[in-house]
Amino acid sequence: MRWVSRVNLIVLLFLCLWLGKVGAQQNLIGTWNIFNLKYAHNNKFSFFGEAQLRSLKFYSNYHYYEYKGGFNFKPGNSYQLTLGLGSYQTYREGGNFLKPKNNNEFRLWPQLVLFQSLFDLKIEQRYRMEMRWTSTGYRNRFRYRVGASYPFRISNNASKDFQASFSNELFFTNNEPYFERNRFQVGLSYKVTNATTLQIGYLHQFDYRINDEIGRDFMVLGYFIELSKKGKKVPNSESVFKEN
Repeated sequence: MRWVSRVNLIVLLFLCLWLGKVGAQQNLIGTWNIFNLKYAHNNKFSFFGEAQLRSLKFYSNYHYYEYKGGFNFKPGNSYQLTLGLGSYQTYREGGNFLKPKNNNEFRLWPQLVLFQSLFDLKIEQRYRMEMRWTSTGYRNRFRYRVGASYPFRISNNASKDFQASFSNELFFTNNEPYFERNRFQVGLSYKVTNATTLQIGYLHQFDYRINDEIGRDFMVLGYFIELSKKGKKVPNSESVFKEN
């Protein structure tokens, strides 16, 4: 029954929050909060906006926020082109939004995403080039992410409103030592309505050489809204982790 699925989801969310508090007691986990709004003009063109707020401890020591937007063009079922831009602000460690900032950055990024399906498993490859105007000058960065997602249902009578996902992303530059970061993420999404999705997950990153957001382990909470023209069905999003 549908209400049983929702009860199970609530139990899972409380369990993840409890685990997050346990980690917070040992100062091992931060929070990564996402709000994403997407509007599909038609099957090919869509627009998006996103805001993120991050902390180095469990809802404490806020050190980073970003806001960005852009548009997607999907000429075929197997790939999508994106152009995005945004502001990315990093503060010092030890408190909430401590100044002076570590980094004040404007970023412009073209992106290519490739989609593949293997039975019910959806596989995604994302290529992104970032043109970055930072506090210490202009920088380039190149990112490659591979991920997969699997939709499932709690009971035989329920629709496939749940989705389990994982991804791994590599960050490179065109300057020595070239490699900057590795970011791994696992998550669970629940489609509350046709237009809204909740996401909870865990993210770990290893940093080698960076001048932006820091931190190793985060609990991820996301709220995603997907809209379309009146009278048209909202197209299913194929992206494993939306616009993160």
